[in-house]
Amino acid sequence: MMDFYDVVIVGGGHNGLVAATYLAQAGLTTLVLEQQPHTGGAAVSQQVFPGVDAKLSRYSYLVSLLPDKVVADLGLGLDLRSRAVASYTPVRRSGRDLGLLVERPEGPATRASFAALTGSDAEYDAWTAFYGSVGSLAAAVAPTLLEPLQSAADMRSRVDAALWDELIERPFGESVERRFADDTVRGVVATDSVIGTFAGLHDESLIQNRCFLYHLIGNGTGEWRVPVGGMGAVTDALAAAARRAGASLVTNASVTSVEADGVRGSVTWLGGDGERSVDCSYVLSNVAPATLDALRGRDSAVKPEGSQLKINLLLSRLPALKSGDDPARAFAGTFHIDEDYSQLESAYQTAASGALPSTPPSEVYCHSLTDPSILSPELVASGHHTLTVFGVHFPARLFASDNDVARAEAARRVLAGLDSYLAEPLEDCIARDANGNLCIEAKTPYDIEESVGMPGGHIFHGDLQWPWATDDADTGRWGTETDVANLLLCGSGARRGGAVSGLGGHNAAMTILTR
Repeated sequence: MMDFYDVVIVGGGHNGLVAATYLAQAGLTTLVLEQQPHTGGAAVSQQVFPGVDAKLSRYSYLVSLLPDKVVADLGLGLDLRSRAVASYTPVRRSGRDLGLLVERPEGPATRASFAALTGSDAEYDAWTAFYGSVGSLAAAVAPTLLEPLQSAADMRSRVDAALWDELIERPFGESVERRFADDTVRGVVATDSVIGTFAGLHDESLIQNRCFLYHLIGNGTGEWRVPVGGMGAVTDALAAAARRAGASLVTNASVTSVEADGVRGSVTWLGGDGERSVDCSYVLSNVAPATLDALRGRDSAVKPEGSQLKINLLLSRLPALKSGDDPARAFAGTFHIDEDYSQLESAYQTAASGALPSTPPSEVYCHSLTDPSILSPELVASGHHTLTVFGVHFPARLFASDNDVARAEAARRVLAGLDSYLAEPLEDCIARDANGNLCIEAKTPYDIEESVGMPGGHIFHGDLQWPWATDDADTGRWGTETDVANLLLCGSGARRGGAVSGLGGHNAAMTILTR
């Protein structure tokens, strides 16, 4: 341990590791301080259930926004696999159990599935036209994510003006309602606008529009890929790359204060050998902006509030579906539960009034269908699978009075929603751990805050921002700057942060290296 570093990074999540690697590769002495016993933050793989050899992506679980260029620059050698199915939505209509299938890539079965549900080709034609337009927007925005901020006017000039007005200037619900007629199809489109974001589809703040955009622009395609080995494989590769480059990584280091005056910085932390401080030229913050404010001894003007319920399960087998569709295909992509457009809006209104949604929208994803390596060979051979369930419109306020009671009831309602589309009880398919308990783990926003330090359990560290400069003064900057020249944001709270992207880390490193 040296007394002075060029850069000290507070937080060893994936963004901090990305920044550390770029900076160390450039020859800067770099120190990363992480309060947990391991690096990775929320992008980790862990054995969740006692005596069960299954390593689940406990918090973050898919990769979309991580640019291929960052993977190549840092020599990560990751295996990010495409899912065979984009999504499947079970639907009950007129006494019939159906399923809306979206293949990857889309083919005849997708068109036939739309027609079977809606009675014509009109909705599928609207679908292809809409996502074709969104693809043009993604192709224009994606290359700029690793560059200094473009002005809004410049970004607008690169895309169709009518599309810009539709998706950037007006509430997203207007676009969905104008383009699509079927409630289920509308919901499948709309759900990407409320993942981790508590908002109605007509919210005038347009935070739902920003959330939708981030879900569709990764690498210009918006594809959400499966990391082989789980999310921990991503951050393990990053930690190894940072060490190879010469960065120092210190775990069990709980940072207690951050100081910066524009020229020199100082970071103090508590570790196994007591309190220590180190001086530096730059401090990079990989914690949420609200947490950084506290470390600087300031009151934060922003109090993030997460809005999700995360449930991890291990199944002894995939459950049969009432629709009769093959569960290995239905669960291979994103499995939508009660996410019709009307159900999304109803759940939002109920949660906004302070009550748990009676029919909570959620979506399910089975990592092990694409990547069985997270399970032991014995579990794979016996047909076991993981399930990740992400419940939307569960703001932290709903768990404030009694987190344990509200968690149990919220999880019961979400799993009852999944159960309603199954031809056999879900509980019969859930594996048991070494103690005989069902392999179910639920995490509320409060649980996530306690486990990984995200204020309010907000998975993006706060509301997502437009990935360009909304103030002319910010054009040409990197979106990592704070009120002090040598104190930078490198995490999800940076502009263009959010999700497992590495963008905050890359852009903070470039802020320093291009000065």
